[in-house]
This record gives sequence, C-alpha cells and structure tokens, in this order.
Amino acid sequence: MKTPTKHSALQNLNFDNRFIEELPADPEGRNFRRQVLGACYSRVLPTPVSAPKTVAYSAEVAELLDLSTEFCESDEFTEIFAGNRQIEGMDPYASCYGGHQFGNWAGQLGDGRAINLGEVVNQKDERWALQLKGAGPTPYSRTADGLAVLRSSIREFLCSEAMFHLGVPTTRALSVIVTGESVIRDMFYNGNPKAEPGAVVCRVAPSFTRFGSFQILLARRDHDLLKKLVDYTIRTDFPHLGTPSTATYLTWFNEVCQRTANMIVHWQRVGFVHGVMNTDNMSILGLTIDYGPYGWLENYDPNWTPNTTDAQERRYRFGNQAQIAFWNLGQLANAIYPLIEQVEPLQKAMDTYTATFEQGWQNMMADKLGFKAFESETDDALCSELLMILQLVETDMTLFYRQLAKINCDTSISQSEHNTQAFQLLSAAYYVPEQVTPSYINRLNDWLENYRQRVQKDSTSNRDRRKHMDSVNPKYVLRNYLAQLAIDKAEEGDFSLVNELLEVLRYPYDEQPDKALFAEKRPDWARQRAGCSMLSCSS
Repeated sequence: MKTPTKHSALQNLNFDNRFIEELPADPEGRNFRRQVLGACYSRVLPTPVSAPKTVAYSAEVAELLDLSTEFCESDEFTEIFAGNRQIEGMDPYASCYGGHQFGNWAGQLGDGRAINLGEVVNQKDERWALQLKGAGPTPYSRTADGLAVLRSSIREFLCSEAMFHLGVPTTRALSVIVTGESVIRDMFYNGNPKAEPGAVVCRVAPSFTRFGSFQILLARRDHDLLKKLVDYTIRTDFPHLGTPSTATYLTWFNEVCQRTANMIVHWQRVGFVHGVMNTDNMSILGLTIDYGPYGWLENYDPNWTPNTTDAQERRYRFGNQAQIAFWNLGQLANAIYPLIEQVEPLQKAMDTYTATFEQGWQNMMADKLGFKAFESETDDALCSELLMILQLVETDMTLFYRQLAKINCDTSISQSEHNTQAFQLLSAAYYVPEQVTPSYINRLNDWLENYRQRVQKDSTSNRDRRKHMDSVNPKYVLRNYLAQLAIDKAEEGDFSLVNELLEVLRYPYDEQPDKALFAEKRPDWARQRAGCSMLSCSS
C-alpha cells in the first residue's frame, strides 16, 4: 500500500471515514473479481496513471471541502484526485451492492469502477464522501476494466454541477482529470471498439448508499448485516429521525419516498431523462446519481429515452420516470421488510410517494406556467392540453416555457393581437416549421386564450409572472450536443469549452446575453450524431 502524504493545503480535510469504521470489511485484501459476502465494502487502491492533467474543477465544490483555489490549480491536486497519491486520513474502498437492472435482478454489482477515498467533515460540520470514478478495477468490476473515458467523465462532471445549479437534488463533482492513457471502448456495443482518452472524475456526496446496498443483503438473507446498515444509515445520514427502531425504520422509509418523489418532480421540471434508473442507481438520499446515458428533452416527447440499451422497451423514458421510481421504492420496501415484518405501513409510505409526487407535480406546473397556485378545476385540463399540444409538432421544451413567459397576457390587447404576438414568440421553439398546420394553430390559439384568462384570474402582472416563470424554467441546460462539442475539443487537448460551459451552467436561469448561443435549440447536424442524441451505458 502507498504511504499517505500530507500537504499543508489539505490539513483542513478532516477524514472521518465512519462508513468503514462502523461496518464490516471484506477480509480478503487482494484485488481480484469475486463475490463478497458478509461485508459492505472491500479496501482497494486506485490504479496509478501516467500523465494526469486537470481538465476542470468546480470552485463551489472545492469550497465545500475547504480547498483553496491555489491548491486546486496545483500539481498535487491533480495527482491526488487522479488517484496517484493518497493523503493522511484516506482509506480507499469500493462498496458492495446489488440491484435490479432493467427490471431484472442482477445479483452483486458494487463499485466496479468507483473507489471511495474516504469521508471528510468540513468546517461547517458537513459530511462529504469523496469518490473517484474511473480509477481502476475493484473486486466488483466483473469483466470490466474499472476505467472511464474522457467523454463520459466530462458529461458526468458538467451534468453534476449543472443539475445542482438548476436546483435539482444531485451528487456533485469536484474535478475531471485526463489520465494520459488510452482506454478501449465500444461506444455503441456494435463491434467497433476504439481507443479513447482515459479520465477520472471525483464525485462528492453526503453518501453514495443506494437502494441496491440493502437489496444485496436481503438476497443473501444476511438480516443481521441488513440491520447494521440500516441503523448506520439512519444514525449517519438521517440523524434527525432519532434512535433506530421499527418505528424509526418506517419513518425513514417514508422520508426516502418523499425525497425520491421530490427528485423526480425536479427532473420533470427541467426535462431531464436519467436513462438508466436501475435500483443500484437510486440514492437513498433522493439525489440524482450515476450520470451515464442521460439526456435532456429537446423536442418534447414523453416516450424518449437517451439510452440505446433501452431503445426498444423504453422502460426509462421521460414519461415513465415517476412510475419507475415507485417500482424501485417497492424493491427497497421488500429489502427492508425483514426489519419491519408489516406490509401495511410500508404500503402507506409508498402511498406517500404517490401523493408527494402528484402534489409536487401540480405545484411545479403552476410555477412553470406562472400561476400563484394550482387550481384543479381549471389547471388539470389546461396542463393536459398543453402537454398534448407540445407533442403535435416538434417543440423545444426549454425554449417553449422561456418564450411563454414573454407573452403579454393583459386585457389591454385583443385576442387576435395576443395570439399573433404569442405565435411569433413561440415559433422560436419549433424544430420543423412545416409541421405547424392551420389546425395546430387553431388548437394552440384556443389554449393560449384559456391560458391568458387563467393568468388574468390571478391578477399577476406580466413582469411578475415572467420573473417567476424564469426562476423555474431554465434558459440553459446541458444539451447533449453542447456536451459533445466540449468533448470534441477536450479530446484534442483544448479544455476551454468545458470550462466555459461550466461557467454558463452556474447561472441557468439568467439571460447572460453574451452566452445566448448556448441556449439555442439543437442544430440539425446534431439530430443523429453520436453523442448528441442517444447514448449507450458506455457513455
């Protein structure tokens, strides 16, 4: 094992490492692929790389960890967060978990290409786990190499931070570092592997515990360790719930259901499609985790999935995410049942998920449309009709809502003037103008008039309505083609667009006039280009 070193810039990193201190370790110290029984993790060191170079880092995440700008721009930062060097307090490990993948039980999965460096407690007494993704093989790598490529690493780094600034519950990312080594990947699993630049992302979260962390213990009937892990999770990540007990377990599961519902509502609000909502990719904290073949709705299509592996079944399509989260929570309920042995209270918690999501969805739609509150007697029909209209022609979801906020809904203009002005504004969101038929325009105009009357009922000024709508409807999201353009440059050694996008996405609701090109709808050249539309789990 490498000898840990300490740097003065890192003296504020107070490693707590409670996870590995309180839960049982894999007794086998060698790093080879195997089934790991009776343990929550295996100790394993990152694989050193030859020529690491920092592509980008998040200043906000560095601040969470009490790291200075000077240190983040140093060679030592690069060495540490590429996995080449451990510092005092680090005790690297990979976690054991299982999961359902595409609805089927997959058995042991685990951190196959992620290595946790440890958990730190910052000066605000916040706990943050540091995890390197792409840092080499672990006992859970199965037939894979444990590495990551630059394209997927840039996508995860940028999206983690973009989602945070959008207000979506998410894991964070400290850095992305290119390794100087090549990694062989078959991007679309079609028999065309090629060498790509390797990279490592440092992910940051209060915890990386997943639904599958509990499922694997149920599958193995290891109820004693299941109780230990649940008790640890409650004491560490949900301390406000009090001492673990049967009643606490139910309160905990109820909160997990609520957090998960709130996360999905946010995904629907901004048009995010996770793409691979397997139970091992579901955070116990209700955080968006594991950014793989994700995508952003450009033309509004509830049946769209960005994942090539899911292209036929479309299990993880945009419009099905709420139902999949419910199904996944059912698997978690099954996993913790031995600690409770009562079906009814678990079902009631599942009902809480449904109620929380439905209420959250209504509040979200009211916000997106600029209403003071959701009024079911009018707004159910108004929202249903809008979501149908958005599918009639290829309509950019993000642009549509931003343009809708600009419409004059005053009584001072005639219905004809209102419709003309509205159509001119909304035209910017259409991908194929030829699809806009007279019958479509008539249907849109009817909706716009009902919308105007609904806005007038609230007596909200155009200015206040637009301000409110613009605070929840982003102007800038990480469209796949933007990420791909940044990847193209980075693969040539130019990291400027990665850092420019990082900066733009820090202010997704602001106009940023000098960055308006990043708010434009997907160009035609990106419609079918690899990396700009659908992606594989290799992405």
